[in-house]
Amino acid sequence: MTLSPPDTAPILIVDDMEENLVALEAVLGSLATKVVRARSGEEALKAMLREEFAVVLIDVLMPGMSGFETAANIKGLDQTKDVPVILLTGASVDPDYAYRGYTVGAADFLIKPFDPWLLRTKVNVFLDLYRKNHQLAAQATQLKRLLTGAPEAPTTAAGPGAAPRPPEPAPAPPAGDDASLADIASRLAQIELLLRDARGAESAGLADRIAALEKAVERLMVGRGA
Repeated sequence: MTLSPPDTAPILIVDDMEENLVALEAVLGSLATKVVRARSGEEALKAMLREEFAVVLIDVLMPGMSGFETAANIKGLDQTKDVPVILLTGASVDPDYAYRGYTVGAADFLIKPFDPWLLRTKVNVFLDLYRKNHQLAAQATQLKRLLTGAPEAPTTAAGPGAAPRPPEPAPAPPAGDDASLADIASRLAQIELLLRDARGAESAGLADRIAALEKAVERLMVGRGA
């Protein structure tokens, strides 16, 4: 799966009707730099295995693999299980459809014709969560680098045709305070576990924990003369 930069926050829309895809693209196009179409559940799953999406909108009534089946398959795969799913369906629907949608793991359920402003608002919530989760993951990676003394990746080339300059070797960590380092490493590992499962309200708590770790690492480095 290709990971997308957080600023792009791509959206996947799934519907077997071309006019519905056009309408969704018109409503959501300004929210994301990339909106990908799929005309079936099978096509949607292939797209999601190739590329990372911030959110996927799926029509319930499609020939072949229905929206419910598509959502269940998305939630059943490790690569895609955390991607939020919004199910869409027409006005004349079975009253149990919403319940079925939530049981297969859908994050929301909307009935057509939907209010464009409402749809944009709901989708934008998931786009913001996508960006925040990427930012938290980047902070965790930065903390790992601080703890291990790993160098930053080189950002400039040595020149046309020249071999890339090897990174400087990481300095050996100074002696002493091993218990503090072990404690911070342990706390960072716990944050990583939470980060993999984080969605929604948990993100704020994770951000606070990571900020606390950053301060602890800074204090430790100052105390050890790093």
